[in-house]
This record gives sequence, C-alpha cells and structure tokens, in this order.
Amino acid sequence: AEAGGPRGSAPGQQLRALFYALAPGESSFRTVEEVPDYVEKSIPFFLTFIGLEFAVSWIQKRKLPGRINDGISSLSLGILSRLPDVLFRSIELISYIYVWNNYRLFELPWDSPWTWYLTLLGVDFAYYCFHRMSHEVNILWAAHQVHHSSEDYNLFTALRQSVLQKYTSWMFNLPMALFIPPSVFAVHLQFNLLYQFWIHTEVITKLGPLEWILNTPSHHRVHHGRNPYCIDKNYGGTLIIWDRIFGTFEAEDAKVVYGLTHPVNSFDPIMLQLRPLAHIWNTFWATPGFCNKLSVIFKGPGWGPGKPRLGLPEEIPVVTGNEVPFNPHVPAYLNCYALVHFAVIMDLYIELLASVTMLSQGTVLMRIGFIILSLASFGLLMENKSKAGILEIIRCLVFIGVYKLGYFRSNFSFLDYAYEV
Repeated sequence: AEAGGPRGSAPGQQLRALFYALAPGESSFRTVEEVPDYVEKSIPFFLTFIGLEFAVSWIQKRKLPGRINDGISSLSLGILSRLPDVLFRSIELISYIYVWNNYRLFELPWDSPWTWYLTLLGVDFAYYCFHRMSHEVNILWAAHQVHHSSEDYNLFTALRQSVLQKYTSWMFNLPMALFIPPSVFAVHLQFNLLYQFWIHTEVITKLGPLEWILNTPSHHRVHHGRNPYCIDKNYGGTLIIWDRIFGTFEAEDAKVVYGLTHPVNSFDPIMLQLRPLAHIWNTFWATPGFCNKLSVIFKGPGWGPGKPRLGLPEEIPVVTGNEVPFNPHVPAYLNCYALVHFAVIMDLYIELLASVTMLSQGTVLMRIGFIILSLASFGLLMENKSKAGILEIIRCLVFIGVYKLGYFRSNFSFLDYAYEV
C-alpha cells in the first residue's frame, strides 16, 4: 500500500492485526486521525474465535472451556472498560500527544520500518514495566486484579478488563513521546492489546521455539495462576524476552489453578471493579502509623507491618488442585434469560459505538447508564440474589420506556418487536 493511503480496514488485515502480523508498510500512518480503531473492528473476530475455542475444546475434552455466568461477567467487564472511551478520547493518547507537542527531543520518521519495530519494542517494554508494577503496587493492583478475578481461563477472560487501569498505565508510555510520532504509537498500543487476546486459552499447548521469544498461551496461563509458583511471573505482553532478562519468567509446570489467591466470589461487574478500592480504603484507616498507611497504598498487596515489600511467600494459600470455582446454583431458564438479554445489550452497545458521533450527549449518557444498570442486574441474577428480581423488573420497564421513545435503536430493525416482547 502507498504510504499514507487507506489501510488497515480489510478483513484479512484486521485478522492479522490480532496476531501482530501486519507489516510496517500497511500499518504506518502520518496522523493519529488516520489510524483505524483496530480494537473496535476486531469485535466480530473476538466472537468468532470464542465460538471456535468452544468447538475445539468440545472436540478435545468433551467439555466447554467456561461457564455462562463467568463468561457474561467477563464480557460485562470488557464493555464497562470501553464505555469511558465513548465519551472521552483515550487518556493514553491525550497524554502522549501533549508530551509530543510540547517536549519532544527529536522526531523519528513515521513511515520508516525502523521506527515501526523500535515502537514495537518500546510499547512492549513499557507494558512489561506497567504490568509488573500493577502486581507490586497495591493501588495499581486494585485496578488490575479485575483481569485476574476469573476462575476460568478462556478467550472470555481476555476481554475481562478494568475501567480504571488505563488511568494508571498511560505514564509508562510517555518516554516514547520524546521521539516516536503519536500515529506510530497509536498503532502499536492497539496491536499490543490485541495480541494478548488469543493467548488466553487452554486449547493451545506449546508452540515450540516460539516459546523463547513470544508470550504464548502456556506462558500466560502461568501468569493467571494462583499456584505459588505462578505468583508474579510472566508479565510480558507480546514478547517474553523481558521476563527472561529481568528474572520474572516461569515455565508452565504443575496444573494451573486460575484466579485470585483470595477469590472475590461475585459476578457483579460493579462490585468487581470497586471492591478492591474499598478494601484499600478500609485497610488504610485501620493501619496505624503514617508511613504504614502509605505502605498500604504503594507496597505490594501482600504487605503488612513488619513484612517485606511484596509480602511473605509462605502466606500464599496452598493450592490442592481440588478448588471448586464460585458457581451458585441457578435454574437453567434463568441462565437462558440472562444470555438472551445480554445479547440484546451487546447489540445496543455495538450500535452505540457505531452511532455515537451522531447522538446528543444526553442520549449517549442515557444509553451508557442503561447498559451499566443492565450489566449489574445480570450479575446479581447469576448470583441468585434476592434483590435481583426487583432490579430486573425495574430494568425491563426502563428499557420498554426508552425503546418506545426512540432513545435506543437496534442494528437489526426486524428485532424491534421481539425486543419489546
């Protein structure tokens, strides 16, 4: 493709973007405005690969790779994490462009392959640093642990993201803004995120010599484990070389048990996002001494008075292999109900992304508020909470009202009557 021409939109290119397999010539752009939204355009591929993972897992093991309740919870958290971008431009790009415009030391050419590959390494190393700090600094862990809260490990888990994490990760990228153009950075920021989607699976075992260089499903399974040998290991995004260099690499060995060392036991996406912060708040005020209070915030999540910065390894709970994931008994019809209504919300969310520039601010806020209400209601339904029924009745009445008034619109007009039913 000619430099600066329209690129990055073809389905084949979009598919290769998921695997960081686009060449510099087809993913280099003069301005940030020309950079495609690779993440949004990948949504159909996310759903396709999730279906493929289910099929392969059934063929291999005669069982599905996850559960309805955990899958809906992961997708809900993924939607929540993207809602701020509907209203505001990414803080990662805003801060980067500000430093570039005001403090850059020199300017590398945007259309040079050397700039492209240097940015690949720079973005991935910045991600390693941020990711490691997110496990070693309690206030950063409070945001990041949302991604680790699933006790399943599948492609749904890849979409389980924190609303707050992007508001702490942006600063790690700023050194690159001194010399790397924002358009190049914007491409690799997305590629680094997209690459990490396909490694969240158990259906791929080992990838031979690639295991030495790339982050792979095997390496990332270790990162998501709560086994003592898995804790604080394999922080890489696209490359595993940083872990090998800085001593945080661990190969997959004993069967990995997934999730947090102290499971949250909830499918409520709002609670999953906010409870870690509430825990830090309560611990902060309960801990005596000003320096100790600061340590609650800035030392590791396992720290306590008299302990090392990252806590004591012997306090990590023992994993027996017989752990039972949180899975409240819910009637089959209720799972079906939640699944159908979640599909409706997915449709409305995708339509919101497609039409946000044509909507008034009030309509956008109304849609976002209703999506948040719906995701919270589904979480309570799947926990079989007593108040879930009342909240769901209110939600459905609100839906009928705003849908009849035209504040919601489906991508599929022939479903209008079905949605009202």
